[in-house]
Amino acid sequence: MVTPDPAAPATDPAAPAASAPAAATVAALRASVEAGLAPEAREWLTAALADAAAGTPGPSAGLLAWEAHFAAARRRAGAGAADAVRVLILHAARADEQVATRVYDRGDAAERRAVLRALPHLGLGPGAVPLIEDALRTNDTRLVAAALGPYAAEHLGDHAWRQAVLKCLFTGVPADEIAGLADRAAGDGELARMLDDYARERTAAGRAVPADLDRILALTRKEV
Repeated sequence: MVTPDPAAPATDPAAPAASAPAAATVAALRASVEAGLAPEAREWLTAALADAAAGTPGPSAGLLAWEAHFAAARRRAGAGAADAVRVLILHAARADEQVATRVYDRGDAAERRAVLRALPHLGLGPGAVPLIEDALRTNDTRLVAAALGPYAAEHLGDHAWRQAVLKCLFTGVPADEIAGLADRAAGDGELARMLDDYARERTAAGRAVPADLDRILALTRKEV
């Protein structure tokens, strides 16, 4: 059960950039995060990443030190940096699909969002797609936006991806949050049909058609 975060906006300045290669992006992300932290928080982050890389045992049986750091990120680094810090910790820990799933399943909404944002940087195959699908079933727009990053662009199936695009339209998640939108929408006749149907339904009900719909529809008409 996802802990709701209803007041949260879809966009988040703490979200890591996703277009660069993972290693370069993570290095740049760490530099950016450290530049905004107080000295004490930087020292904590350095220790947390070292523990993650080393697999240091945690304070209780069955818990690694980095997992405790992951949970404490907001308190130790601040709300604005917490997502990015958690991405760095998961990357340093070399989290695989099983670990990412465990952390996601037991996390609150903010921790789940960080797992979703970390996926493109972990070198995982399609085994983490269920996490994307779970996030897309929620009405938390920040989870939905985080789910539609580069990992989903690469691994989410066509039907689920089209449904996710529609969900963004009716929940108000900006189309700019959908990684790889132009490439995946190009020449997608089925998506075009779904968008047309949705626009007609909105118009018939006397409701405004989302501004992003025409933009996405235009993308479907481009040749692959």
